[in-house]
Amino acid sequence: MNRGPFIFLGVFIILSLTWALVINKPIQESGHLSPIFDAEQGGRLPMNAKGGAAQGKLVYQEFGCIACHTQQVRVSSGFDLQRGWGERQSVARDYIDQTPALIGNTRLGPDLSNVGQRRSDREWHLLHFYNPQITSKGSNMPSMPFLFETREIVGEPTNRALKLSAEYAVADGYEVIPSRKAEALVAYMKSLKVTYDLKEAPKSKDVMLEELTAALENAK
Repeated sequence: MNRGPFIFLGVFIILSLTWALVINKPIQESGHLSPIFDAEQGGRLPMNAKGGAAQGKLVYQEFGCIACHTQQVRVSSGFDLQRGWGERQSVARDYIDQTPALIGNTRLGPDLSNVGQRRSDREWHLLHFYNPQITSKGSNMPSMPFLFETREIVGEPTNRALKLSAEYAVADGYEVIPSRKAEALVAYMKSLKVTYDLKEAPKSKDVMLEELTAALENAK
């Protein structure tokens, strides 16, 4: 008796079930995710990038920053939390407004999920883009001087010029001005904050212990 058709049918059924359970089901479930509203945490969560930050995301994509940076905090090893990259793990709902979601898969540089919380100073980001050695000695990030214009000072220096130390200063009578792309990229970096809580992403035990300890200290 030729069992070939039965074997083929069995393999087909197994592959179909695998596709339905492993691939199709999570895709369908993710489609049901939606923002939540929490007045105590600022309203709509997650918050969408707007204005300059939205433009900065396009610059981030244009320059391929995703090749070296992730935007996904993981708590399995505790390493991400130890480095201060976040207080909880990233979950699917964090990315529902992002098209595309720039999660990344390689960390040649630090995770950027919460860089806006860690680094809120505009000047720091501009200096970092101009020459990372100014802000982070030994960094392997390439400089991006093409995002800036070195021009002669006519009259009074502009207040938008970089505040460069003597080691990195340009010639006397000249100043370094950030371009619109540089300003937009900074706006995007400052917008990257996951400071809200979601029920599907409980904080790590270490973070909850720290918060409980701080609350007890404040209660004294």
